[in-house]
Amino acid sequence: MENAELDKLRLGYKAAVDRWVAAIRSEENLATPDHSMVAVEDWEKADFAEEDARTAAKAARKEYQDALREVLFKF
Repeated sequence: MENAELDKLRLGYKAAVDRWVAAIRSEENLATPDHSMVAVEDWEKADFAEEDARTAAKAARKEYQDALREVLFKF
C-alpha cells in the first residue's frame, strides 16, 4: 500500500472525526432552556445524528488502522 493511500485513509478518518465533533456541538447547542416538545424532539434528532457520525468515525478509524497494520506488521 502506498503512502498516498494511507494519507487518503487518514484524511478520511480526520474528516469523519470532524463531522462527529460538529454533530456533538450541534446536539449540545440544542440543550437549551426551551423545554418545549419541539425543542426536545430536535435534541433527540441531533442525538441520532451524533450517533451516526460516531459510527462513521469509528469505521473510518478501523479502516485506517487496518491499513496501517497491514503495512507495518503485514497482517
